[in-house]
Amino acid sequence: MKHELDITKYLCPMTFVRTRLFMEKCTPGDQVTILMQGEEPLQNLPKAIEESGHQVLSLMAASSADGVHTLQVQAGPG
Repeated sequence: MKHELDITKYLCPMTFVRTRLFMEKCTPGDQVTILMQGEEPLQNLPKAIEESGHQVLSLMAASSADGVHTLQVQAGPG
C-alpha cells in the first residue's frame, strides 16, 4: 500500500516523532512518500529511518522554490 506523510510544517524533534509514529502503523512492504522541508530532516531523517529497520528507496532534493524534499521509504519489520 502507498502512503504520504507531510512533515513540512514541523521542526525537530517533531519531524522524527511524527515519522516514527506513522511508520509504526505501516505494514512491512508499504511504501511511504515523506514530504519534508529544511536541512535538519534532510540530513537526519534518512539515517533514523534506516536505523528503525525501514529502507530508504530514494531521496529527491527540492527542485523548486518551495524547498520541499521527497523521501521514498519502504516499511520494514521495524
